[in-house]
Amino acid sequence: MDNKKKKVRILLAKPGLDGHFRGALVLMKGLRDAGFEVIYTGMRQTPESIASAAVQEDVDVVGLSSLSGSHNTHFPRVVELLSKKGMPDVLVIGGGIIPDKDILFLKKRGISECFGPGTSIKSITEFINRNVRTEK
Repeated sequence: MDNKKKKVRILLAKPGLDGHFRGALVLMKGLRDAGFEVIYTGMRQTPESIASAAVQEDVDVVGLSSLSGSHNTHFPRVVELLSKKGMPDVLVIGGGIIPDKDILFLKKRGISECFGPGTSIKSITEFINRNVRTEK
């Protein structure tokens, strides 16, 4: 019997036309350093490609990053597609430039938390560890 704890698998994606990727790369490295397994899809992904990758990679968490203002369209669509694909329990988090007024909107549509610029990696990893569901 293997007593090793299963690593939490995280898919990081940048939906829409956002061309800013440095923050996602920093987050990817920080999450890996914290012991998570991280898959980065790259920039300019569609919600459909993100949800498909999440299913294919059998992830526990989907992290979405947007600096282009498309978060209210793309983030909820990813949640909707994950549910349709049989993954309603995946923890979906968002990050980037998200106005406070949009955070409540996103949370009502299935985004568990939104992290803005300057959020520490430690805060994000603690949130994930408290809220992820790894039983499948």
